[in-house]
Amino acid sequence: MPQLSLHSPLGPLTLSEEDGKIISLDWGWGRDQTETPLLTQARDWLDQWFDDPTALGAFPFPLEPYGTTYQKKIWAFLQGIPTGTTATYGELAQKVGGSPQSVGQAVGRNPIPILIPCHRVLARNGIGGYSGDGGVDDKIWLLELEGVQLSPQQAQDR
Repeated sequence: MPQLSLHSPLGPLTLSEEDGKIISLDWGWGRDQTETPLLTQARDWLDQWFDDPTALGAFPFPLEPYGTTYQKKIWAFLQGIPTGTTATYGELAQKVGGSPQSVGQAVGRNPIPILIPCHRVLARNGIGGYSGDGGVDDKIWLLELEGVQLSPQQAQDR
């Protein structure tokens, strides 16, 4: 499986590709480095996104995360949350079905964070969790990068 790593403000990240689609984005530097056209374009897009996430639209390359039908449904909704905006686990549960807890579990299992923007989902009364290497600090950093104004309660969750 081809992988390509990049340096980011959150530390090293590694993209993985299978059958011409991005299947994961992981924290850390991958062991093997393969510059496929897709991985190179995705890396370059991420570099630009970290410079100014509001200048780019949604990730324009094919994604194929492994997961259950329910998880994939949640992840598809995440891709529809615009840059600089947020939704709550409860709001997603109302749209997709299920409970805020089941939505939270699906969001936490997102294998392609940032590109499937799970950082844009918040708890009703706080920031919620984040599966990135830096945890909630990474989530807050990503939200602030996108221009999201956090409430005092959310900012306190650091």
